[in-house]
Amino acid sequence: MGRETGTRVVVLGGSMAGLLAARVLSDRFAEVLLVDRDKLTGVRTYRNGVPHGRHAHGLVARGQQILEEHFPGLTEDLVAAGVRPGDFNGDIRWLFNGRRIAPSHSGLRCVPATRPVLEHQVRLRVQGIPNVTFLQEHDILGLETTPDRTRVTGARVQRRDGSAPAETLTADLVLDTTGRGSRTPLWLEELGYQRPEEERVKIDLAYTTRHYRLRSDPFGDDLAIIPAATPETPRGAFFFPISGGAGLVELSLTGILGDHPPADPEGFLAFAKSLPIPDIYESVRDAEPLDDPVTFKYPASVRRHYERLTDFPAGLLVMGDAVCTFNPVYAQGMTVSALESLVLRRHLSQGTVPKAKAFFQDVSREIDSPWELAAGSDLGYSGVRGKRSAKVRFVNSYVARLQDAAVHDPGLANAFIRVAGLVDSPASLMLPRHIIRVLRGSRRHPAA
Repeated sequence: MGRETGTRVVVLGGSMAGLLAARVLSDRFAEVLLVDRDKLTGVRTYRNGVPHGRHAHGLVARGQQILEEHFPGLTEDLVAAGVRPGDFNGDIRWLFNGRRIAPSHSGLRCVPATRPVLEHQVRLRVQGIPNVTFLQEHDILGLETTPDRTRVTGARVQRRDGSAPAETLTADLVLDTTGRGSRTPLWLEELGYQRPEEERVKIDLAYTTRHYRLRSDPFGDDLAIIPAATPETPRGAFFFPISGGAGLVELSLTGILGDHPPADPEGFLAFAKSLPIPDIYESVRDAEPLDDPVTFKYPASVRRHYERLTDFPAGLLVMGDAVCTFNPVYAQGMTVSALESLVLRRHLSQGTVPKAKAFFQDVSREIDSPWELAAGSDLGYSGVRGKRSAKVRFVNSYVARLQDAAVHDPGLANAFIRVAGLVDSPASLMLPRHIIRVLRGSRRHPAA
């Protein structure tokens, strides 16, 4: 591996985006320092820095492919850790408005690991890279720059226990992967630059999750039961077995626009009973609860348009949720971070520290399709505020018809799963062969 780009890079944040960035950067820098406020090494449970980590997570198909490319054999490691892989369509019970889309072999591999299990396996791989060092349990205080503030030269950090004074980590590049709480917009303002424009879609979503030991098996050969939320049936769920023993399951209930799943046991069960299918409620009503329900609230999807800034300090980049956070029910976040890691690798291959403008433009192109898919779908809910262009209205109407037709058409079901898995673009659903089958198979009247 060449070390052509620089001596040291500092990655702020041990998120999935930070771990993937560290993997890519290790090929081009002599030293990679990954800084995080949490303890990282040896951690197998939920981290304080990932409050959503105790809820259902999904690594969609394209994300699984990229992680396997970065860490060959990772899937086998997850299987050894107790994760059971399968096919993204044939082995998952996807339901829309109470109806299952036709199961069929999609050829896309699903590895349904919980967030702690997936993070632990990826951290082990990154930790094993000789030139990567974890600087854990450190607070990130700010950036260091040249006197004219045109270049970032490092980051200031300090041990969380206060046992040592603050120190400056000099670097050829600082990469912010601290997530949706990123302070880069504030730091830019303090340095005399503009904040990036923000695009927000307020959805007032909440997840509430509980773990059970079941008395009977509702899954059969399926890996999960997922009644997806739609504008017609806005309450959804993710229900799947987890490693650790027979009958152990995780149930995450979702509600949008303030219709949040309660965190009291009775309210949680009542919400499960209200789902458009009875399978989940009937499975957990007599099951042994292993913990109390826990709620995570997600007020809005946010996209920061760094690519629109005309001026930006050299030596600083931003990735992952620090750039864009998606409605988590679409399970796009980790996979978009993985796509951005490929952008980073491509820019590093030029042998110089990436130029911010070009990097952000390429990252924005990777975000465009998943953002359009998620934000556009959210605008299908009448209570979500935002501009509904003719394109948004048409696409939402068409996708609803496609989901209807896919109940009896495995080809349409697979096409939809490929788009949801970020393998194919949303435009692929508009191919003539798909349009004809949607119009023929939908029980709704064709749109004017």
